[in-house]
Amino acid sequence: MNFSEVFKLSSLLCKFSPDGRYLASCVQYRLVIRDVNTLQVLQLYTCLDQIQHVEWSADSLFILCAMYKRGLVQVWSLEQPEWHCRIDEGSAGLVASCWSPDGRHILNTTEFHLRITVWSLCTKSVSYIKYPKACQQGISFTRDGRYLALAERRDCKDHVSVFVCSDWQLLRHFDTETQDLAGIEWAPNGCVLAVWDTCLEYKVLLYSLDGRLLSAYCAYEWSLGVKSVAWSPSSQFLAVGSYDGKVRTEQRARGRQGPSADRGLTHRFSPQVRILNHVTWKMITEFGHPATVTNPKIVVYKEAEKNPRLALGRLAFPPPRATAGAASNTESKYEIASAPVSLQTLKPIADRANPKVGIGALAFSPDNYFLATRNGDFQVLSLCWHFSGDSLALLSKDHFCLCFLEPEERVGTAFGRPGDHT
Repeated sequence: MNFSEVFKLSSLLCKFSPDGRYLASCVQYRLVIRDVNTLQVLQLYTCLDQIQHVEWSADSLFILCAMYKRGLVQVWSLEQPEWHCRIDEGSAGLVASCWSPDGRHILNTTEFHLRITVWSLCTKSVSYIKYPKACQQGISFTRDGRYLALAERRDCKDHVSVFVCSDWQLLRHFDTETQDLAGIEWAPNGCVLAVWDTCLEYKVLLYSLDGRLLSAYCAYEWSLGVKSVAWSPSSQFLAVGSYDGKVRTEQRARGRQGPSADRGLTHRFSPQVRILNHVTWKMITEFGHPATVTNPKIVVYKEAEKNPRLALGRLAFPPPRATAGAASNTESKYEIASAPVSLQTLKPIADRANPKVGIGALAFSPDNYFLATRNGDFQVLSLCWHFSGDSLALLSKDHFCLCFLEPEERVGTAFGRPGDHT
């Protein structure tokens, strides 16, 4: 496993393009586009204010930058750097912005979640969707781009509406068995919609496209519950991150089982799949985040500082200012630490809302070989996989770097010799 040099970053805004060719990062009001292979800067865009959200279009031809404080969205083109688009929501304000799957429509959510405005970049037409709910993740598109699921709050009850993305017309509308819906997420195959409740109640509900409740999952009661949810790219696994610091994985068993696209992940988890004549959901394994790693099979990489070698015969005493500054610069390297290893954690503040505890980030690699997780008390704040599954972006508060997986690590996992990495 290798690591790149560290680059500056603001607000955890760093994302790979869907085609895997570019890496976008934001530093205050500047948008930097780098080549993934060389990490050289290809384009540098300047926005009107500090960027608070960045997102690629599905075809990697456009990228939007949202400035919520000013109610503005700026869109840039990689093929035509001189072209740009500006959307101003005016007095309605702006709290969220995202692309539609076709990459030609932008969905803006106004302040107080009064409505969602759908802007077309091709026809310049505008559509409106009412009753969006203010929650952690209230919008989810199917991977094929046909349907949009929207979380709503009407008459003090949670609902989900399914829209057709071609004309933004309502297709299905159903209520959910939640007290305070926190998020929704389509399975990549578009057949199942995962809905999870507020953190005060551990509940994950699975609905079909027509609104039928397929299954419900609860790991425990009377404690803080679900914090993050992620589907595997093949839709066979659903990972649930909890406030107790554990990752629980459910598997979908089907009546007919063809060749598995999750071959690497199946060997890694070693699940027992029961072939049934109906769809079932059950937990197959769970992973914890211990503060001390004692298992010798787990690989722990530790960052160490190293000073560059100095030619003492060529140094003048006292050294000039420039030379002294260069001599004090340190470089970092990563070494494999031997077990047991105590990990550096951040102590959460218990008397404040939303404590930094629990599994706050889950990310399956696009090839289903790996599952990256982040506990709330770790210094890495976010995770972002490259589409090939060969590299992972590690984001901290002000910097980011790339983590490259060696081919031997991937082959070992695929053939049933798993290895955990910290």
